[in-house]
Amino acid sequence: MTDDIKKLKAAFKQQPHISPRKAAKKVAIEQAMAAFDEKNLRGHQGTGLGTRLKDTAIAAYETLIGRRPMRLNPALVGGASLSVMLVAALSASYIQTRDWNDPFDSKQPVVPKISKDNLIDGVSGQKPSSKAKDQSEVATLKRELDDDARQAALPAPVAELQTQPQPTAPVAAPQVSIGAPAQNLARKQKKMSRGAGHRSESRVRTLKIRPDGTVVARAPVFPDSPPPGTYVDQGRDQFETVAPNPVKLTSETPVSTFSIDVDTASYSFMRSSLNRNVLPQKNAVRVEELINYFPYDYAKPDSKSVPFKANVSVYPSPWNADRKLMHIGIAGFDVKETEKPHSNLVFLLDTSGSMNAPNKLPLVVNSMKLLLETLRPDDTVAIVTYAGNAGTALEPTQVKDKTKILAALNKLNSRGSTAGAEGIRQAYELAQQSFRKDGVNRVILATDGDFNVGITDRNELKSFVERKRKTGVFLSVLGFGRGNYNDALMQTLAQNGNGNAAYIDTLNEARKVLVEEASSTLFPIAKDVKIQVEFNPYTVSEYRLIGYETRMLKRQDFNNDKVDAGDIGAGHRVTAIYEITPKGSKSPSVDMLRYGTSTKKVTTGKTDEYGFLKIRYTLPSDTKSKLITTPVNSGSEFASIKAAPVEARFSTAVAAFGQMLKGGQYTGSYNYDDVIALAQSSKGQDEFGYRAEFINLVRLAKSAPAMDTLKTPR
Repeated sequence: MTDDIKKLKAAFKQQPHISPRKAAKKVAIEQAMAAFDEKNLRGHQGTGLGTRLKDTAIAAYETLIGRRPMRLNPALVGGASLSVMLVAALSASYIQTRDWNDPFDSKQPVVPKISKDNLIDGVSGQKPSSKAKDQSEVATLKRELDDDARQAALPAPVAELQTQPQPTAPVAAPQVSIGAPAQNLARKQKKMSRGAGHRSESRVRTLKIRPDGTVVARAPVFPDSPPPGTYVDQGRDQFETVAPNPVKLTSETPVSTFSIDVDTASYSFMRSSLNRNVLPQKNAVRVEELINYFPYDYAKPDSKSVPFKANVSVYPSPWNADRKLMHIGIAGFDVKETEKPHSNLVFLLDTSGSMNAPNKLPLVVNSMKLLLETLRPDDTVAIVTYAGNAGTALEPTQVKDKTKILAALNKLNSRGSTAGAEGIRQAYELAQQSFRKDGVNRVILATDGDFNVGITDRNELKSFVERKRKTGVFLSVLGFGRGNYNDALMQTLAQNGNGNAAYIDTLNEARKVLVEEASSTLFPIAKDVKIQVEFNPYTVSEYRLIGYETRMLKRQDFNNDKVDAGDIGAGHRVTAIYEITPKGSKSPSVDMLRYGTSTKKVTTGKTDEYGFLKIRYTLPSDTKSKLITTPVNSGSEFASIKAAPVEARFSTAVAAFGQMLKGGQYTGSYNYDDVIALAQSSKGQDEFGYRAEFINLVRLAKSAPAMDTLKTPR
C-alpha cells in the first residue's frame, strides 16, 4: 500500500499543477445531492455533520479523479475510489432525515426540480395536456436535460415561464468546464429553443461558451424582444402596396369620390416602429389614418336627424407657396349615454402559437377586460377562440356576470396553428343566436392576422363578411404584435365587414380605442358614408387628395346605395385634405396642352367657389341614403396658414409627416423640423397628450434608420 502511494505521488509530481475550479466543484456537489434527494425524498439524508462529511468525501473524490494520471491508470483509480467509498460509508452512519428543499435552511441551496408534473404553461398557468405530442416531447427533453445537466455539472434548466416577466434578484451564473455531457446538453437545449412541436415552446436556459472553454447557463436574450419562450418573428408583416394619389386636372376629371375612413391602425403601427428606433415601411403608412387618429374640436350637428356637419377651410399650403389646401372636417352627432343601444358582442380571439408574446395574447386579454368595463350589465358577451381549430370558450353571458367572463378570459393560452376563417364563421353564428334587433351586434376580432389553416385567401374571406354584414352583424378588427402582422388581411375584413380597424401596441392604445372612443367604435350613427367633391375648373386647375388611396370610389358609386362605404360612430370626427392648384398658378404640376382644351363656362355667381362638397350617408336602420351638400367658397378662405383654424393646422402637420414617411413625393423641401414647428404652434389643449406624443415621434423619425436590425439569439 505504501509503494502504491509513493507511485501515486511521483505520478502527480510529473504533471503540471491543476487547481480544481471551486465553482465547478460546488455545482457538481449540489447537483449530486439534488439528484440523491429527488430519488430518496423520504429517506435519511443526514444532519449538518453528515452533510459536511459527505461534501468532504465528494471533494476528495473530485480532486483525485480529476487528475489525468488517475484517469489513465485503472489501479490508481480503484485504490482512490476505495478510499473515498470508505470515508462515505463512515459518514453515512451519522446521516439522519432532512428536507433538502427546505427554503429556511440557509446552508443548502434550493435547486429547482424539473419533471413532467411541474411543467407549467407560460400563458394559461396550467399543466399542459399529456395527450399533446409537442408537450410530450418537451417533457422528454426536459428529463434528458436534467440528467445531462448533472453530468456536465450545470444548473438544471428552469421550467417555468411567466407571461409577464417578474423582477428577480440577480444570480451569478457559475462557470464550469465544458465536456461531452455539456456539449450534449447544449445541443438539446438548442433543440428546445427551436421548439418541440412549435416555436412557442422554448422554455429553457441556453448555454454561452466563453473563449476560455467555460460555459455559462443563462436565459436566451434577444435585443428589444419578448421574454424567452414567446413567439418571435421578423420581416413577415404584410401591407398592401398602393401608390399615392396622383395630381388630376380639373378640366379632365373634375369630380373626386371616396369612402370615409375612421381606421387608426396605421398610426399605431407607425408609432410602434419609431419607438423601436426604425422607420415604418412605406406601405404601412396610410396618411388618412395618421390624420384621423386625433380627436378634433369641430363644430357638431344640432340633431340626430342630420348626423353630420361639415367644417371647410382653404389656406396656403405650407410646403408649396403656389398651392392651397382644402381642409374638410366632419363631426358626427354624439349619442347620450342613456340613448346608447344595447350591445351583443362576440370576442373572437386568436389563441394560436404565434400569439405567444406579451404584446399579443396577454395584451388581448387585458384589452378585452378594459372594454368589459364600458358595457352595461344587461349587455351580452361571448368568446370564441381559434388556433388549430375553433371553439366557443364562453356562451353569450350578461355583463353583470362579470366573474364568469373574466374567468374565461384568464384561462386562455396560446398554441397551435391558426384557423382564423373557421373562428370567424363560428363567431358570426354565435352573434346571430343572440341577435338584438334594436341593438349593436358586433364581432370583435383580435389577432395578428397570421391565418394559415382553412380559408386563407383574402377574396374568399372578403366575400364571406360582405354577405354576413347584411344580417346586421358588423365586424371590427384589432391587430396585435409585430413580425408577422397581416395588415392587408385585417383591412380587407374591417372595410367589408362594416367595421373599423385599429392596431393595439400598448394598453394605453387599448384604452383609447375601447374606452375613450368606445362610442365611436361600437355605436354607429351612419353607414356607407361617402364624400364627393366637384371642383370648379374656373378657379382650380389641379387637385390631389392626400391619402384615402384604398378608399377611392368611382363617380357613379356615389349614388349607388348598393356600394359599400365607411361607417361613422357616435361623436366621431373625420378629416380629409385636398391640395389644389389655383387657376393661373405659376408652377402647375401638369403642363398645359399644346392644342388647348375647352373649359366649361361657369355661370355668374359661382366664380368665387372652389368646389362643391357632397356627403351621402345611410342611417343604421334605413336602406335608402340621404344627402348633405356644402359649397366651398371664398368665405371659407384664410390668407395665411397662421390664420387658419388650430385643428386644420395640426392636421396639416400630420399630413405632411405622413407624406414624408412615404417618400415626400409632393412635399418638396419641407422637413421634420418644419413639421415640429407647425405642430407645436397648433397643439392646442391636448387633453390626453396625443399631440405632444406625435411631436416626439417626429423627433424620433429624424434619426431612425430605414431598416430594423436582425434579431438573433445571443
